[in-house]
Amino acid sequence: MAEVTEGGHHFDIKKLSFIGVLVSLGIVFGDIGTSPLYVMKAIVNARVGGSTMPFNEYIEGALSCIIWTLTLQTTVKYVIIALRADNKGEGGILALFSLVKNLKKGWLYLIAIVGAAALIADGVITPSLTVMSAIEGLEIYNPHTPVVPITIAILIVIFVVQQFGTSFIGKFFGPVMVIWFLVLGGLGLSHLSENFEILRSFNPYYAYKLIANSPSAIIILGAVFLCTTGAEALYSDLGHCGAKNIRVSWGFVKIMLILNYLGQGAWLLTNYNKPGFSAVNPFFGIMEEWMVIPGVILATAAAIIASQALITGSFTIFSEAMSLNLWPNQKIDYPSGVKGQMYIPRINWGLLLFCIVVVLHFKESGKMEAAYGLSITVTMLMTTVLLVFWLLKHRINKLFILVFALVYLAIELGFFSANIIKFMEGGWITVVLAGSIGVCMYAWYNGRSIKTKFIKFIKLENYIPIIKDMKLDETIPKYATNLAYLSRAKRNDEIESKIIYSIIKKQPKRADHYFILSITNQEDPYTFKYAIDEVLPGTIYKINFMLGFKIDRRINDYFDMVLRDMMADGTIPSRSSHPSLRAHNIPPDLKYVIIDNTYINDILLTVKEKIIMNIYNFVKYIGSDDFKAWGITSHNVEVESAPMTEDCVGKSRIELCEYKRHNS
Repeated sequence: MAEVTEGGHHFDIKKLSFIGVLVSLGIVFGDIGTSPLYVMKAIVNARVGGSTMPFNEYIEGALSCIIWTLTLQTTVKYVIIALRADNKGEGGILALFSLVKNLKKGWLYLIAIVGAAALIADGVITPSLTVMSAIEGLEIYNPHTPVVPITIAILIVIFVVQQFGTSFIGKFFGPVMVIWFLVLGGLGLSHLSENFEILRSFNPYYAYKLIANSPSAIIILGAVFLCTTGAEALYSDLGHCGAKNIRVSWGFVKIMLILNYLGQGAWLLTNYNKPGFSAVNPFFGIMEEWMVIPGVILATAAAIIASQALITGSFTIFSEAMSLNLWPNQKIDYPSGVKGQMYIPRINWGLLLFCIVVVLHFKESGKMEAAYGLSITVTMLMTTVLLVFWLLKHRINKLFILVFALVYLAIELGFFSANIIKFMEGGWITVVLAGSIGVCMYAWYNGRSIKTKFIKFIKLENYIPIIKDMKLDETIPKYATNLAYLSRAKRNDEIESKIIYSIIKKQPKRADHYFILSITNQEDPYTFKYAIDEVLPGTIYKINFMLGFKIDRRINDYFDMVLRDMMADGTIPSRSSHPSLRAHNIPPDLKYVIIDNTYINDILLTVKEKIIMNIYNFVKYIGSDDFKAWGITSHNVEVESAPMTEDCVGKSRIELCEYKRHNS
């Protein structure tokens, strides 16, 4: 993949360009770029119990923690190291899992599931928190501002417009975020003169001093961690902009963020003894009174952009999960006509429902921070584990890998400990949401394996003579001219017994041409190829579609292309086999048969397998039918059921004790 279209812009993501940097600012840094809305407010609130540390030392220590967290966590781990771990240009935890899944570590899929589920939970918390934080700025003018209804209304609009695509509004993301970051930096710089001593925060000693001497250090770390929560989204958006553009734009973003945090810190040191100080969000406190309304509008726009990035990121995660057999197939639309930009209806409305529930439950942005920090900490921990295996796979110096693992596991376990103590304050919502998604992924992955164990694969060549004779047997009514089945057999010479059962036993299906269609998921996200294997000349063909996870599964459209290619080169007739229709150049008819396996004998399952299959069957309802998920129109589809196996596996042979025959 080289050419990317994003918001109407065409650019080569492998090269550094002005457009690439602008688009990066618009879609990569929305999450981390809106963190100044709530980080310093959370840090002030974390100074519980009347800390004995002087306020100026507390703020300087907290700012030092922010600066070095952004440096170690975001810059070093993600911008310098993680962006190198790209799957043909794509990033994110599931793309990283694709790179290491062949290391024969059977448990790594669990790491990927936990990380992906937590990141999806972040996709629920981020829109709720960022939009609400922006709207709360209006409370400076009117303490009775209906924050919750306004937040819900904005969230509904954000999710409703997803179905129309973001190509049009996407072109404004970059310029808006450039203005946002310039305002952040400008506001911070304008307050630095109030207290230049705040610059001591660049010394990591002040961070150490705060953590070592503050009795509430663990709570403070939970607030500090919010400054880097967008780092995982940064890695996930690698495929949209490219590593070079992200790295350059991050330099600008980091400077603006640190300036704003320093400005908020200077304002806090100047105003912390004034009446009503604790009720003011430092982000809006550093604004002049005339600027609050424009600031709220700009913050709301930035929050919407951050939400948009997380929502589309969630769509990508589910798309990748489908290709890795971690989630059922679902209908995917590409409303913008933009490569890689997708819309999954059921996921979209599900995320909206959860966002509304979160907003109604918490009612204040400050109460969401525990849930927010916990979800992304878990994802970062899982990414670190997978990065260690990626480094091992690339034979990086083992001493470096050891240092990397120890440093980042220590940092992230520390942040995890800081967030998990807020479990009862709201973190439980993240655990429930991510846990539910994770359980569904686990059940789907293992349920498919259980089903595969009961699916009988047979040699297709053994049935070629029967199908050959059937084609010539005119006593069997002709079922279709072209008859297509979907197969998941991994071996090219095999086929599911259920397909033979459908063709020969259930209802003999005579056709001129039999097509066995299969999909091979490719690690390259944009692979778009097919291969034909002529099993029986002029009769049986196996079509293998080799698709990357960013390619829509519109098998109906792709198979139509294949048929046109085969007709063009004379492999199959381009006109109907019926003389009356052929005379009018009517093309041949096509019929799909999709077989839904509905029965597995419980006697053959262990207790664990029964539980997994029960959850699997529930998750199946979340997904789409195969013909919908694969873009096959329902008018020419026949859905059949078949036994998982025709063998009486695990059953004793019943004994005949008596047989009587009476003379007529």
